[in-house]
Amino acid sequence: MGTLTLLFLGLIYAWSIFRTPIGELFPDWSISQLSLTFTISMIFFCLGGFAGGLMSKKFSIRARMLISAVMLLAGFFMVSTVKTDSPGASLTMLYIFYGVFGGGGVGVAYNGVIGTLNKWFPDKVGLASGIMLMGFGLGGLVLGSVVNSMIGSMGILPVFRILGIVICIVCVLAALIIKAPDAGDTDALAALAASASKGRGSGKESGAAVRNYTAGEMLKTPKFWFFTIWAILLNSAGLLVINSAANISVAFGGAAILGMIVSLFNGAGRIIAGNNFDRFGRFTSTLVNNAFMLVAGVLLTLGGMTGAYIFILCGLVFVGLAYGGCPTITSAYINKAFGPANFPTNFSIANFSLIPAATIGPMISSALLESAGGSYNTNFYAIIGFSAAAAVFWVLLNGASKDEK
Repeated sequence: MGTLTLLFLGLIYAWSIFRTPIGELFPDWSISQLSLTFTISMIFFCLGGFAGGLMSKKFSIRARMLISAVMLLAGFFMVSTVKTDSPGASLTMLYIFYGVFGGGGVGVAYNGVIGTLNKWFPDKVGLASGIMLMGFGLGGLVLGSVVNSMIGSMGILPVFRILGIVICIVCVLAALIIKAPDAGDTDALAALAASASKGRGSGKESGAAVRNYTAGEMLKTPKFWFFTIWAILLNSAGLLVINSAANISVAFGGAAILGMIVSLFNGAGRIIAGNNFDRFGRFTSTLVNNAFMLVAGVLLTLGGMTGAYIFILCGLVFVGLAYGGCPTITSAYINKAFGPANFPTNFSIANFSLIPAATIGPMISSALLESAGGSYNTNFYAIIGFSAAAAVFWVLLNGASKDEK
């Protein structure tokens, strides 16, 4: 149920599906005005997650999912009421109801689903996170064709109305089905966590810390900041090419649809990273993820230098694996390193790394593409640079994480 819920919530990432048809309704809106909608939704996704984390101390998962259901129903439904004869007011409505209500509602539910369900799998927190986040990452890909077909047959505004109702229903079902462990489950889950810690292989975290940090205590630790910068660098590296994957594929002689391979391996990377975290710990799982992004940069660079499409295709595969692994590792690491008691709040704070990454990656990508006259080669070099910088913070993280060994 958690994975299904996140699959529908992942449509918030699929703004590109909505941007063109809504732009056709309002031709006076610029591309930057339309793009700002997605930026606002991502900011309020992070803020909604933080609010959801704070609410977890006083509100049940059922209450939080119902709050999210109302926000998403109101947000999508109100977007469907915009008027083509009032472009100024309609743009403001789009920002408020898609950006604030939509992004915020997704953030509250996202935090609630992951924060609650991870408590049930203390021995498999990485894999559980990976499976759920796979749903979130593939939402636009899996449901995108259905939404596109609906837009083609009935227009964009009625589709917003239908999506609001459907997503609301999914969140209500999640509120009825998903529950937090009760007092009777605590001992059994604690035993599972202890067993997993003792049974983990030779990874660096075989004796992982069990201390529960408050948000303030977490923010004072160097390891949190080293990990956060590591995640920002790898996410930024992925975003150098992810938004242009289809165009890159075409530029090197492939089909545009093959650019979607990034999305497929984005989903696969979330499960692979989660399984690696559970089996080998943070040290190895972060090393492998960093290596994936570095390999991606090298392969894409070779493709750019030789024109061989096989290098481009394999490079896009590794970009997807590395970019997909980051959110799963973030969820699992915050839970293991800073304890499960305050995980909803701590995880929401860690997710704020999405904002600088979503700014840095596309901004540098556009600047490099423009300065290179449309060549993607400099973007490929930049991936190697970001990966190397991330490796430096991986080393610093290891030095600051001696208490986890």
